[in-house]
This record gives sequence, structure tokens and C-alpha cells, in this order.
Amino acid sequence: MEPLLLLKALILGVVEGLTEFLPISSTGHLIIASQLLGFHDEKGKVFEVSIQTGAMLAIIWEYRERFARALFGLGHDPMARRFFLNLAVAFVPAAVLGLAFGGFIKAQLFYAVPVAVAFIVGGVIILVVERRTRRRARVENVDDMTWTDALKIGIAQSFALIPGTSRSGATIIGGMLFGLSRRAATEFSFFLAVPTLIAAGIYDLYKHRDLLSVADVPVFGVGLVAAFLSAFVCVRWLIRYIATHDFTIFAWYRIVFGIIVLATAYTGLIVWAQ
Repeated sequence: MEPLLLLKALILGVVEGLTEFLPISSTGHLIIASQLLGFHDEKGKVFEVSIQTGAMLAIIWEYRERFARALFGLGHDPMARRFFLNLAVAFVPAAVLGLAFGGFIKAQLFYAVPVAVAFIVGGVIILVVERRTRRRARVENVDDMTWTDALKIGIAQSFALIPGTSRSGATIIGGMLFGLSRRAATEFSFFLAVPTLIAAGIYDLYKHRDLLSVADVPVFGVGLVAAFLSAFVCVRWLIRYIATHDFTIFAWYRIVFGIIVLATAYTGLIVWAQ
């Protein structure tokens, strides 16, 4: 196994972990980073999806008591049943649309320039929503959510099928727009990542199983572990951060990052894949 390939896997794993749960688009960052690293062939795309599992495992570990309590309470606790029902309802819209249009979206939009445009548009939307949601939230806690709240957030998550939009950004900002508190929207975004990333990972690995071999295990393993560790650190930081801050800084980051990518494409400084 080439040390350089393992280094690329490590870098992409860290990028995935640090960006998956922030409203800045992990997919968008991975598309750009993989092109810069020269790791954007078909196997590289499967790698990008599979290492999301590492980030998802960080959520399961961080909230292991919450998941265990809900799981063991399914038979007798109405709140536990509501928790899993809300996750199921929120998962469906993106799953259905992803199966229907995922191939087309990957063929047309998984490139640096469309990602950069989505970065900028998403940043502007975050700024607008932050200014509109200064009033007191209707839902302060994830346990207070109804299935209709979950459905709305699931529809919002569907927009993240467009690379550069950000799954966490769509669900968090959508949740806030629909009346959830910043913390409730953020935590539900974390929880919704579990079924979403598991389904995406299994589907992509099965679909492209012919591309993979036992020799790929070290590369995928390095990426997954790096994603797990960096996501774990990021999730803990984000929960503390939102206690006293809004998401404006991420909006401006998206806008500046998108402009830089478009500028490099326009000037020819970097020849991005088309």
C-alpha cells in the first residue's frame, strides 16, 4: 500500500469528520479536496461516501446513552417510540428523492463550480434565516417534536442532495425556520445523520462493490478512523459553540470559500474537473 494513498485517505477522513456536522457541506469539501489530491475517480467517490460511516459512529458514541434508552424503551415508552418515528419520517423524503435522482445529480453537479455556487447560495440563506429566527422557538427540545416537525426537516434535508448545500446545514437551518430551537435543530440533525449515512453508505458500497477489493481495506480503514475522531471532537465543540453563538460565521465562511473556488476556476489558477 502506497504511503501517499494512506496520507490522502487520512486528509479526506479529517475533512469529512470536521465538516459533516457543521453547516458547511462535507460533500462539497470532499469533492474539492479529492480533486486537489487527485483522488476523485470512481473508487474515490465510493471512499467519500463510506467514510461518512466514521462520522456517523461518532454520533452514536457521543449519544450512546440516548440511543440505548430509546431503543430499550420502544416496548413501553411513548417518548422512545416518538423519537424513532420522527427519525423514520424525516429520513424518507431524502431517501426517496435520492433513489430517484441520485445518479443524475452525481453526473451533473458533483464538480467544483456547482459546489461553489451552492456554497454561496447556502451562505446567503443562513444569513437570512438567522435574521428571521430571533424570536423564541416553538420547540425547545427534540423530545417535544411532532411527526410533522420531523417531516418538514426531512423535506429540508432533501435539498442536501445538491452537493455543497450541506445536509447538516439544511436540517439545522430548516429546523430553526420551522420553529425548533438552535440546540434542538442541531441535535436532531445529529440523530438524523445515523439512518441517512448508514443507508447512503450501504447503498453506495453495494452498488459499486465490483470496484473494491481486500487491498482497499487499509485505505478505507484510515479514512473511517480519521473521520470518527475528527467528527467526535467537532460534535462536542459545536454543542458548546451554539450555546452562545449563531451560525453567521459559517455563512460567511461558505460565501468566501465559494467565491475563492469560482475565482480560481475563472482565472484558470486551478483547472477543476468538469
